[in-house]
Amino acid sequence: GWVRGSRHHWTVMGLGDRHWKWRMRGGAVTLAERVEERARRGEEWDVVVASSMLDLATFQGLSGAEVGRLPAVVYFHENQLTYPLREGVERDLHFAFTNLTSALAADEVWFNSAFHRDEWLAALPDWLRRMPEPRLEGVVERVAGRCRVEHPGIDWPEEREDRSPGPLRVVWAARWEFDKAPERLFAALERLDEAGIDFRVSVLGQGYRRVPEVFAWARERFAPQIERWGYAESRREYLRALAEADAVVSTADHEFFGLAVVEAVAAGAFPLLPRRLAYPEVLAEEDDFFYGGEDDAGEGEAVTEVEALARRLGELARRVEEGGLSRLWRGDPGRGRRVVRRFAWETRAARLDEGLERLAG
Repeated sequence: GWVRGSRHHWTVMGLGDRHWKWRMRGGAVTLAERVEERARRGEEWDVVVASSMLDLATFQGLSGAEVGRLPAVVYFHENQLTYPLREGVERDLHFAFTNLTSALAADEVWFNSAFHRDEWLAALPDWLRRMPEPRLEGVVERVAGRCRVEHPGIDWPEEREDRSPGPLRVVWAARWEFDKAPERLFAALERLDEAGIDFRVSVLGQGYRRVPEVFAWARERFAPQIERWGYAESRREYLRALAEADAVVSTADHEFFGLAVVEAVAAGAFPLLPRRLAYPEVLAEEDDFFYGGEDDAGEGEAVTEVEALARRLGELARRVEEGGLSRLWRGDPGRGRRVVRRFAWETRAARLDEGLERLAG
């Protein structure tokens, strides 16, 4: 998206999106060789933009003097120090240290959200204190001084047509893994069903080797209500599923930005999100976009996130039944799109280009 919207000329190099541990360990060697080969043919560049999956320091050291001296930015869409781990899995701190040395090698470190930046910087001191002598004194301050927040962008969709008749349509779009807490979604939907509230649901996302068992149960339990299930066959089908949804739900325990939610809101879906992680930052603290907390509890009562989500979904279902899309958004169907409009690539690409021009001098 950035390259398509950029006013600069790009050479994009990458490796397949598999074997991520080997990519972090060996990718810098392979990419440095490819860059050297291009340089020998006379190609030249002004700036290096690296993913946080790249060992930038090794890449700079192996890619030749000219490329090694170029100003560089490393973009953190995730990190290996605070990324959640499945129970029983031990963190490999080699990868966390690669993130740190990449940040030290870069001229600037860009994060996809302030939440992500702050969480990573807050985790560094305790981790570094556990290292043997000599301690890396002042490292956190050095890295913090070059950190910036640069949100990613999305392809901006056409404005949706008015919804077709029917019950509330809910979409949940995330990796099918433990840190997205799918069991909360299905528990909330079960409460809706038991209360006699009609709805339809699309559960989208990619499953890996260890898919949580709750998905198999849910596919059978909600079979009459399911519209779409699993990984979309194409990007076009995925965007169509978002455009059909009335509401997008997140139950995540981990989210550094929330790209799927932003895409769904841009497509016209009403967001229901936990009030934590990057969501308040990304959705501009719009109160009715969040569930959980004191707002969903009556006087003297405690409400779980599942209960709060079920209540909010029931409320949206009643609005749809009473007046369709306009009633769902209380007469302002364009509000969600206005909130996330700043993430359109036509805006973000220009902003990121300016960052590269600053680095290149």
